[in-house]
Amino acid sequence: MQNTIFITGASSGIGRATAKLFHAKGWNVIATMRTPEQETELSQLENMTLLPLDVTDLEQIRKTVSLALSEHGVDVVFNNAGYGLLGSLEAYTDEQIVQQINTNLLGVIRVTKEFIPHFRKKKSGLFISTTSMGGFMGFPLHSIYHATKFGIEGWSESMSFELGLHQIGIKTIAPGATLTSFLDRSLEKGLHPAYQDLEEKLLGSTDAMMSNSIAPEQVAAVVYQAATDGKDQIRYLVGEDTKAMDANRLKMGREDFRKELKKQFL
Repeated sequence: MQNTIFITGASSGIGRATAKLFHAKGWNVIATMRTPEQETELSQLENMTLLPLDVTDLEQIRKTVSLALSEHGVDVVFNNAGYGLLGSLEAYTDEQIVQQINTNLLGVIRVTKEFIPHFRKKKSGLFISTTSMGGFMGFPLHSIYHATKFGIEGWSESMSFELGLHQIGIKTIAPGATLTSFLDRSLEKGLHPAYQDLEEKLLGSTDAMMSNSIAPEQVAAVVYQAATDGKDQIRYLVGEDTKAMDANRLKMGREDFRKELKKQFL
């Protein structure tokens, strides 16, 4: 019997690479995106179901999850939809703040909540969510993005206890710089003259950061590992930059690491 994975944000980047990898491994894949009618490659694959899903639309979440469960016995849910928001808090509109939290955090929570009764009844299942190295350490001018990614990390750790009662797993995938359309297609900027020097330093460091970037296929491989290794492990770090920063932060201590990072920008 084939396993089935349900993926949000499957139109590009990590979500798309994950859909293709699981399909190649013989899984049924339910790939969701806001405009599935525009997808031309995944739609040609057998055992690949495309469904519409905007994770900020609660009613659509309910309809799409219900439809997915009526056709397949979903085994893994991969919460991947999300985008970045760059800039000072002063520069953001309230609409930008709300949209970021709705997409990156509430979207994950709401999709998960819809699947829990299904997993609880069958006493198995696994939730995996894309976070980031920005889910355990903070960079300048990403405060709301970090709030969402730190939120998913803490929420997942807490959820592991109540889900564990019913033999349901929950994990996070924390990649560093990834070769996707994140910097142009999936990054929204809110700039402010009072923070121009910091903005320029941060944007100027982008090339160096991306020089160590990994392909979305490498992240997808770790998603597959997390989905199949059977480990009671919540966080999976992806990329040498992420692993090195995490190790350095643990070695130096959180406060000394923060001060060292501060020297680079202020």
